[in-house]
Amino acid sequence: MTTLRFVEHLRELVGSVDVVLSDIWGVVHNGMESFPEACDALRTARREGRTVVLITNAPRPADSVQRQLRKLDVPDDCYDAIVSSGDLTRGYVAEHPGQSVFWLGPDRDNAIYRGLDAMLTPLDKADYIICTGPFDDETESAEDYRAMMGEALARKLTLVCANPDIVVERGDRLIYCAGAIAELYRELGGEVIFYGKPHRPIYDRAMALARGLRGAETPLPRVLAIGDSVRTDLAGAQAYGIDLLFVTRGIHADAFEGIDRLDAAAVDELFGHPPLALTRELRW
Repeated sequence: MTTLRFVEHLRELVGSVDVVLSDIWGVVHNGMESFPEACDALRTARREGRTVVLITNAPRPADSVQRQLRKLDVPDDCYDAIVSSGDLTRGYVAEHPGQSVFWLGPDRDNAIYRGLDAMLTPLDKADYIICTGPFDDETESAEDYRAMMGEALARKLTLVCANPDIVVERGDRLIYCAGAIAELYRELGGEVIFYGKPHRPIYDRAMALARGLRGAETPLPRVLAIGDSVRTDLAGAQAYGIDLLFVTRGIHADAFEGIDRLDAAAVDELFGHPPLALTRELRW
């Protein structure tokens, strides 16, 4: 019976890798503090000549993501570039000038509109919805928005989801993200456009950044993704055709508690098609 490989160190997997696409939240930090060994692993990968692009479902522009990373003591020298779902969402707004937007999300995400001619309006006057998360992710879930989504459906509004994650770590808790509301709207029959993992555009942007940094296209077999979510990181990497190192300390930590070996049945139950390897936490 086949088993899924567990590794202790990133260096075991990157001998033939030129580009690393690393998730941030759950791999590099948990929303409250950074993981120094993970930062050092990415820094070392860069020092050995690899290009590291951080790929995140954060509903903010890359420069705002970088400011958050600095506050959490994630050093600039452990990555070459950042691509965010917020950047892709900004592109949608820019491509729809003159249309009014109902913004569903916390005030801290307001950088997503910086420099854009976005006309924010109440739901009953909006042409479409941008969802960056619940208004209060400390206390709310998608169910708190069922009535609102019903109103949006009645008006046949498109919902643009700027963060496809369902939940994310904040310290030792899981909080709901925009993806939870978007999935509810889709279940009700609403039209949803997702920007971020597991959808292809964010990987295209990351690979374009890597190409610019390296001066040449990188073959997909020489790219390694790193992440902690089956639904976004694993599914997105596999759909794009790249291997993934799965970090078990993240949002699925409870499922891996005390496990250091998985048989084929367990692999199928947890993953369907498995990642390249598992690691408890990212370290060189």
